[in-house]
Amino acid sequence: MLVTFEGLDFCGKTTQVQILESWLSASVSGAKVTVVREPGGTRISELIRDLLLDPYHAEIDAVAELFLFSAARSQLVRQNILPALKRGDIVICDRFADSTVAYQGYGRGIDLDTIDKINTLATAGVVPDTTFLLDISPEESYRRRGSYGAMVKSDDRMEQSGIAFYARVREGYLAIARAYPERVFLIDGTKPVDVIAGEIQTILKQRGVGKNI
Repeated sequence: MLVTFEGLDFCGKTTQVQILESWLSASVSGAKVTVVREPGGTRISELIRDLLLDPYHAEIDAVAELFLFSAARSQLVRQNILPALKRGDIVICDRFADSTVAYQGYGRGIDLDTIDKINTLATAGVVPDTTFLLDISPEESYRRRGSYGAMVKSDDRMEQSGIAFYARVREGYLAIARAYPERVFLIDGTKPVDVIAGEIQTILKQRGVGKNI
């Protein structure tokens, strides 16, 4: 089973990934939970991540960005995700192919059909069983980033794209949720952390997960 988390920066994905990992390990008998992130998760993918997020590389254009994210994903899928799924692990991924649709498709304006083909190749056809989209506004994302203060030294290359870019990304995510309601669950990311975690657990229980399967 592959569970993915999506949303704007600072929407709370990483916190919910950690909570879900603990909950699944405790509530699913014999469960082996594998947690990965995008871009990253392998040596090659982490090197690509550093390249993508470094503000020094501001000249990376939209198409190059698309291929770099996809290269990192391809390595992660083939090196980590597919082997884990074959072992029967529950895999939790912090971002996956939906991010490319939202960020490079809606955000950067690259043709969505082209992105779909590239995503299919990069993922080896792997599609998440369940996706949790933690929805916050671009303004809330920027507010949360500011609240971190000195913990965040500077905007990474993606974060420097501006609030209008993130507004387009959010619209992309909402469009994905409308297009795939059987897979994508839209959750209000402004709710308290424990409330969001409870909603996620309830949804998974309804889908047969968390009942000592």
